[in-house]
Amino acid sequence: MHKLGLALVFVLLYCATVFALDDDQRHAKAVLVELCARCHAVGRNGRSPHPDAPPFRTFSDNKLYDEDFGQRLREGLSTIHPDMPTFRFNPREAEAVVSYLRAIQSPRKRLRGH
Repeated sequence: MHKLGLALVFVLLYCATVFALDDDQRHAKAVLVELCARCHAVGRNGRSPHPDAPPFRTFSDNKLYDEDFGQRLREGLSTIHPDMPTFRFNPREAEAVVSYLRAIQSPRKRLRGH
C-alpha cells in the first residue's frame, strides 16, 4: 500500500510539472483567450465555438503550422476564412504563443521543432 501511495505522488508531481505553464505561456494564453476564444478552443480541452475553427491543441495536425509559425505570427497571421481577422504579434508575444501552443498539444501531436 505504501508503494502505491508513493507511486501516486510521483505521478501527480510529474503531471503537475508537465502541465504547468510558465509566466510567458500564461500571458500568451490570456492574449489568445482575448483575441481568439470567440472562435477557437484555446486550452487543452473543450470544443471550439465556431464549427470551422480548429482547437488550438490540434494545430500540429495541420501542415500550415510548421517551424515558421512564429515568423507568421509576427508578420500577420491570417487564413482563407473570411471571418478570421489578421493578427500581428510582437516578437516576444509570438515566441510565447508558439511556446504555449506547443505546451498544450497532446503528447503525440507536438508542434515540430520541440
